[in-house]
Amino acid sequence: MIGNAAPESDVSLERTERQTEALVVIVDDDVSVRESLAALVSSAGWQVLTFASARAFLDQPRSSRPGCLVLDVSLPDLNGLEVQERLSQEKSALPIIFITGRGDVPMSVRAMKAGAIEFLTKPVEADVLLAAITEAVENSVAAIEANSVRERVRDGDAPLTGR
Repeated sequence: MIGNAAPESDVSLERTERQTEALVVIVDDDVSVRESLAALVSSAGWQVLTFASARAFLDQPRSSRPGCLVLDVSLPDLNGLEVQERLSQEKSALPIIFITGRGDVPMSVRAMKAGAIEFLTKPVEADVLLAAITEAVENSVAAIEANSVRERVRDGDAPLTGR
């Protein structure tokens, strides 16, 4: 569940157009956690897509929109660290925020070393989660924009100077 379920007023900070179009994907097998997280995230202005299992998420095509993945570590089909590894093998730049009710230090270290934005324990504090999502979305927007510039330069469609 979520602690402090009411988002603070400063959570809905002014966002760029790219941040507003962000998609926050939530993967958690506990329906009450999944629905609570979805309600919180959507109340903060982001679009939400939820999945009850890692396989259901992995079977879907990846979105090209900016966003992030809020991922439970303990899923019945694949654990969150295995999902993170598969996304890495796909060269996905989707930032990951892990949530868990049974985390330990080695698990969190492994997740963070592999690039996770945050590793949070349940019950998740609303303001902490929303701050992590904001950071993840900002990272996602920056990565997409940098990739776009690289592609334009590679294709000869972008000037190499700011003139």
